[in-house]
Amino acid sequence: MTGQLEIITEVRGGVGFITLNRPGALNALNLSMIRALTACLLGWRDDPQVQAVAIRGSNKAGVFGAFCAGGDIRYFHQALLAGDPSTEDFFTEEYTLNHLVHRYPKPYIAFMDGVVMGGGMGISQGASHRLVTPRSKLAMPETLIGLFPDVGGGYFLSRCPGQAGEWLALTGTTLVGDQAIALGLADHCVDAADQAGLWDALAVMSEVSVASLNALIASFAIASGPINERAGAQFDACFSEPTVKAIAAALAADGSDDALATLALLRARSPLMLHVTLEQIRRARHMTLAQDLRMERDLVRHCFYTQHLDRSGAQTETAEGIRALVIDKDNAPRWYPASIEEVTPDMVEPFFVSPWPEHAHPLNKLT
Repeated sequence: MTGQLEIITEVRGGVGFITLNRPGALNALNLSMIRALTACLLGWRDDPQVQAVAIRGSNKAGVFGAFCAGGDIRYFHQALLAGDPSTEDFFTEEYTLNHLVHRYPKPYIAFMDGVVMGGGMGISQGASHRLVTPRSKLAMPETLIGLFPDVGGGYFLSRCPGQAGEWLALTGTTLVGDQAIALGLADHCVDAADQAGLWDALAVMSEVSVASLNALIASFAIASGPINERAGAQFDACFSEPTVKAIAAALAADGSDDALATLALLRARSPLMLHVTLEQIRRARHMTLAQDLRMERDLVRHCFYTQHLDRSGAQTETAEGIRALVIDKDNAPRWYPASIEEVTPDMVEPFFVSPWPEHAHPLNKLT
């Protein structure tokens, strides 16, 4: 067994196994973990002994139970306040890793048990086999901390059926395993107690191929629960509206308890970043993965250094959102502008202007 404390790797049979081993932080990704994951996947990509890769998380009691809660947002907050430039490397390397996962030439099996949010979605949505359990909780909740659904979120959310992508991106709604399958964000459901058996079975396969993996996983899969109505489908009309203001008005006009609860979710999030996120999802629907990741790299630079609004450090929406949620924990962010209705196009449009010329973009080599 090789690796470092936060990432444990081993090869058994024809499969390379990765365990995210930072359970105290719900396996939130830091730069050293991103670099270790990237180095491991690049090495195994060119290793003929490794014919497939499996990845799981861990919790304080052992393996499984929690996959990955996202990026290390406490680090983001400290970096924002200190003007730490290491965030530039973090996002460039994280998005490069996301691209590597999506384009990986060998089967990649993600055991998406427990919390799978933000960066956890980024290292699992590109998997060839995305396995959830009845206790899985999937979400892209970034608008709550003054960010947007990155790590390729524009790409994979925009390809959900109907307007589910807009609904998930704006509200940050958490999906259970069955809902994730129905929305195309997972492939199979496995009983949580059976994951260890499947993990070990991968190591003793006589032949590792897509067909044999499909058969093995099917033998462990359990039927999804009944989905009477696709999650969020009742709001497709609302979330097809052209602006966030119009979406909010449509939810208010609907007047149902579910619609008003959804509107309350929107009202709790950064109004500015809701507008940015809606534009992101709609642009990404017509982009390749590489194009989307380049756009997201532009967006995250603007989130950390919002020059067109003369805001940086603690004044950014991102710093304020993280402060309210995880630093002071007062859950009372002071967003600016304070309401959806106050956001203007000239506040949003500069987010989509790249800070770099095309030849110098940090992700210009992605295809």
